[in-house]
Amino acid sequence: MKQFLGVATLSLLGFAANAASTLPAQIDGQPMPSLAPIVQRVAPTVVNIGVKGTVATPRNPFFDDPNFRRFFGVPPDAQPREREFRSAGSGVIVNAKEGYIVTNAHVVENAKEITITLVDDRELHADVVGADKGSDVAVIKIKDGKLPAAEIRLADSTQVQVGDYVVAVGNPFGLQHTVTAGIVSALGRTGINPEGYESFIQTDAAINPGNSGGALVNLRGELVGINSAILSESGGNMGIGFAIPSNMVKAVMDQLIEFGEVKRGVLGVTILSLDGDYRKSLGLAEDVQGALVSQVMPGSAAEKAGIVAGDVITAVDGKPVKGAGELRNTIGMARVGDRVSLGLLHEGKPRTVTAVIGKQNELAAEAGDLHPALAGADFADVPPEELSGGGVQIRSVAPGSPAASVGLRANDVIIGIDRTRVGNVNQFAEAVKERDSFLITLRRGNQTVILPVR
Repeated sequence: MKQFLGVATLSLLGFAANAASTLPAQIDGQPMPSLAPIVQRVAPTVVNIGVKGTVATPRNPFFDDPNFRRFFGVPPDAQPREREFRSAGSGVIVNAKEGYIVTNAHVVENAKEITITLVDDRELHADVVGADKGSDVAVIKIKDGKLPAAEIRLADSTQVQVGDYVVAVGNPFGLQHTVTAGIVSALGRTGINPEGYESFIQTDAAINPGNSGGALVNLRGELVGINSAILSESGGNMGIGFAIPSNMVKAVMDQLIEFGEVKRGVLGVTILSLDGDYRKSLGLAEDVQGALVSQVMPGSAAEKAGIVAGDVITAVDGKPVKGAGELRNTIGMARVGDRVSLGLLHEGKPRTVTAVIGKQNELAAEAGDLHPALAGADFADVPPEELSGGGVQIRSVAPGSPAASVGLRANDVIIGIDRTRVGNVNQFAEAVKERDSFLITLRRGNQTVILPVR
């Protein structure tokens, strides 16, 4: 029996060897399909990013209350403790001559030392040029040595279609220059980072921790997106990955290189996505898409353009707007001073207006007058009949503003400053007047939240 098994094994091995030797190098005169030429072109443009830094350890916000600190004997000048951390991600060379590399903002957040490892294992050091949390895009620049001449070409991400083949290149789990392939599973995904600007490309190409900031390319080797996030219950790949579209990457990257920040403009409206109920209430057809204007800020670009509450914005510069998220992304990528043509439905009738994108701080003057840390928020009284004792509702928060950095969100209701109850905007203004730091107590849905302001 053993002899028979041995003969059978040798026969199978011989068959496999013969089969391998007879595999065709070509099919119908064409070379065997392979992604190798694309990978060879793209690999030198993708780098590994190693980050060292420090981050403050979380502490109870009550320790920012001077009375609380006095009671527990905490020195007035005591600072939060910091801990060191190390992390890794990926990046893509976009300008080899100037040394620019694009990556995710979360990859280089709190970085004090950034080390770049190239495909040939050379190590270089880099500094952050600028990072935009809203889009999760950052640009870093090599400060010693030179990058290889290879740099990636950016595709027009508006031409990407569901079903397109794509290749992801990055450094998952520290495994440098790992290549995976798949297709574009969906476009315009939102809800991954609700506080940011998002219109993700979804792909089933395997993306894992460490891929963040790496390249998602088409079969021409062009960058269609920067890998940013995964949807996973285990922390590993489950076939649902997300990439920031290349057009959004370029818009943010250009401003970061020019200004070191994104000078994001605003239209000055509060908007909602159309649904069946809104369409019915407005007497619109069921197939109408757009963003319903629920509020227009005084003095805003929208007000100057003649937009009023109840209008439906259906297009920007001739391109259809599907909903509130798409309008927010489009305006968020525009620069201050840009003129945009807006297609509207005003009382059900088509109309076109031109708006000049304004500065965020133009709409935040009132809040900024209350306290610099509150700039970017719009407040309104909550009547006592709606909430016992009244309160201050936050009607809107400009993305990237000081108020957003504090943690304020639209629809929050402020009910207290430190241990003082506030029932309207005037009481709120008096409570924060000439204060360097304080605690905001607010209602967020069914929760009570305390936010420190410094």
